[in-house]
Amino acid sequence: MSFIFRRLFSTTSSTMSDAAQKKAQQLIDENAVVVFSKSYCPYCNNTKRILDGYDAKYKAIELNQIDDGDDLQNALQKLTGQRTVPNIFINKVHIGGNSDLEAVVKKGKDGKKIEELLKEAGAI
Repeated sequence: MSFIFRRLFSTTSSTMSDAAQKKAQQLIDENAVVVFSKSYCPYCNNTKRILDGYDAKYKAIELNQIDDGDDLQNALQKLTGQRTVPNIFINKVHIGGNSDLEAVVKKGKDGKKIEELLKEAGAI
């Protein structure tokens, strides 16, 4: 009996993981800027303040406020190697976390300043 339960649970976990990976990728693909966040996280709140300072349009996904938040966070770890939040994407490119965004603001990324990245994404 336990073998059947483990087999069923394993299949269900895999299916949930696949669904979460598809959902995460869809959110990244459909939004110029997406921030996977937790509402209580000070680094996430700082990231949103930075983006608000540029009047950027972005989608914030509060992982702690949705039913599949843990699954999405696991999917993002598989996708990016990063488990922590915020997990930021601009124009489908993984930026990283809050300190990575701060570095882009100060120094740019691939020779582009934050304003240029946001404009190219259609977020400002």
